[in-house]
Amino acid sequence: MSVSRETIAARATGPGHGGIGVIRISGPAADRILQDLAGVCPAPRQAVLRPFRDAAGRAIDTGLILRLPGPHSYTGEDTVELHGHGGPAVLDAVLARVLELGARPARPGEFTERAFLNGRLDLAQAEAVADLIETADAAGARAAMRSLSGEFSRRIRALSEELTALRAWIEAALDFPEDDVDFLADRALDARLGALIEDCERVRTAAVTGRRLIEGATLVIAGAPNAGKSSLLNRLAGTDAAIVTEIPGTTRDVLREPIRLDGLPVTVIDTAGLRLTQDPVEREGVRRAQAAVADADRVLLVIDASDPQSLPEPLPAGVPVDCVYNKTDLAPEHDAADGFPISALTGAGMEDLRAHLRAVLLPAAAEESAFSARRRHLDALDEATAAIRAARAELLHTGAGELAAEQLRGAQQALGTITGEVTTEDLLGEIFGRFCIGK
Repeated sequence: MSVSRETIAARATGPGHGGIGVIRISGPAADRILQDLAGVCPAPRQAVLRPFRDAAGRAIDTGLILRLPGPHSYTGEDTVELHGHGGPAVLDAVLARVLELGARPARPGEFTERAFLNGRLDLAQAEAVADLIETADAAGARAAMRSLSGEFSRRIRALSEELTALRAWIEAALDFPEDDVDFLADRALDARLGALIEDCERVRTAAVTGRRLIEGATLVIAGAPNAGKSSLLNRLAGTDAAIVTEIPGTTRDVLREPIRLDGLPVTVIDTAGLRLTQDPVEREGVRRAQAAVADADRVLLVIDASDPQSLPEPLPAGVPVDCVYNKTDLAPEHDAADGFPISALTGAGMEDLRAHLRAVLLPAAAEESAFSARRRHLDALDEATAAIRAARAELLHTGAGELAAEQLRGAQQALGTITGEVTTEDLLGEIFGRFCIGK
């Protein structure tokens, strides 16, 4: 993929009024545009105060100029930054003059895309730039900085290097089949494959934690009708987000409410009561509830402690579940040894439940080693791990070295999509199209 030879420009500071506003210019015509705009092309990385002039020579604004020649700039290209006053009118006028002098408006994320294409950042680092901008939490910012500094990429490259070594081992064994020693049955090879699977899982765990810090966790409240699911949502949210009545089936659709759980962003989803019903609207609500449960990071299964018979339909398998026994104000003697006794009405037991959720959704130890990651990164790690497992099984059960080598090649390709060693134009468009303009 080639980098465009066009020169781009955009406002690099946020919309609205501010003391300072920055316009960024990147591309081969950056220095010429600067010369025409300010009448000077200063030494690299030295701030110079100059007026910015329109076509008639009238001053539009006065500000600092910073010139950053490529390849040692953010984008890897000749770059100019204009630091002027932060009023929208004056910034618009300066940017209009820059575009008049030959630049074009930058697309969202185009500066960072050029940094990737010019080798200044890999793809995981580039995505961490957007995470650092978007996160509203100090822990999330630390996770994004770890990825931006290259920690995530280094972990991925280490996995890829071990895959290269294992592929070479298998290929060598295939090239010399007449040797008396069966290298494919070597226990050391099996041990290294097992250790590599464990390493992949450790990287994924850190990535999951980082993703939760940036994007938040999804917590689904499920249970039978009238168990108190909506009351629990309101108690967690601290507001009357959901309608609460004594009529079973009041909640017909999923209701999403963003909250912060000791700093962790969490989307709490209230769902329709899980039961068999002939009502087509309620039946659709139950279907949507089950779909939400299947995609959840964790499920709170709410059970009416005052009515032991009010059990919901079974939940989909494979999702972490906490049993929450609600309405303990009506059943004070209830034994909740396998869950959390609460009263959504009075708030009893809520502090223990909150502390538990914070601990399981984001363990403190994991937070300190997390790096920001996206859903696509987790999918790629899952694909790579599955391929390594398949390669190990081939060697163990069939001794088919060719098939094992092909599985390891697929694992390496999956990891390559994380850092951008393997990529497509469509993927880049999807990633950088989500950035803000000016970055």
